[in-house]
Amino acid sequence: MIRIPSLRQPLNPAPMGSPEQLKAFITAHRRLLVITGAGLSTGSGIPAYRNHSGDWLRRTPIFYQDFMRSSTARRRYWARSYIGWQPVARAAPNPGHHALAKLERSGHIDTLITQNVDGLHQRAGSQSLIELHGQLGRVRCLDCGQDYLRDDIQKRLSELNPGWLPEVRQLNPDGDVDLDDAAYPGFNVADCLNCHGRLKPDVVFFGESVCPQVSRSIQQASDHCDGALVVGSSLVVMSGYRIVKSMHEQKKPVVAINQGHTRADDLLEFKVSQDCIKVLDALTQEMTNNDEV
Repeated sequence: MIRIPSLRQPLNPAPMGSPEQLKAFITAHRRLLVITGAGLSTGSGIPAYRNHSGDWLRRTPIFYQDFMRSSTARRRYWARSYIGWQPVARAAPNPGHHALAKLERSGHIDTLITQNVDGLHQRAGSQSLIELHGQLGRVRCLDCGQDYLRDDIQKRLSELNPGWLPEVRQLNPDGDVDLDDAAYPGFNVADCLNCHGRLKPDVVFFGESVCPQVSRSIQQASDHCDGALVVGSSLVVMSGYRIVKSMHEQKKPVVAINQGHTRADDLLEFKVSQDCIKVLDALTQEMTNNDEV
């Protein structure tokens, strides 16, 4: 049985650092790898997965194996996504996203890897970007490989479900909501226009493996970069933690901006335990202003 990963308090908490130390770290590592998580997008109105103690804040998500084998699970996913996509589509990059894009343009970031699937880094202007878990704005047919924009699928779902307005219990991360169980049977799912096959968002579900091409790109970035900065992530999911572990094994320093524990606390040089958006915004304004002098 696949379980949602839990966060245990580390035996060796990371040393506490300051924004001044963070500035010095970024300046000293010109090939910086940045890894971002859900904590960065909360300022854009997208909920986080966990609280500062690492406790799970949502109900059980849909797992990849269930989605693949069950039409009922696919109906459940698309019903929830039909409602949940709307706030994600309306979300705008916040000062933290813009700060990282500015740092990249000023030569302080080599590669940015995001665990988020909201597409906000791309909209903020980040170029050297690897989307570890894909992006909700894209949809693919599992049977013929046809690609679609999520907005186009949303229009089709609206046409297939006129007047369908279920009671929303809770907004979750990744364009998902909790609905009453009675809402699912009446929802009609869109199929592929090309082959009438099954549609799936271009994101990595729980229980699904990261694309091999993405894994190779991440390994190349880890090998090339000389230090890493974790932003707004507890690193509980193995795909994110593995990157930090790889950097540490290569004896490359890793620091973090995160409120609360991370799975990699015992691997960090230090951690700035403050709001990552405020820290990045202030830091970037100072560093980019200095670069312009």
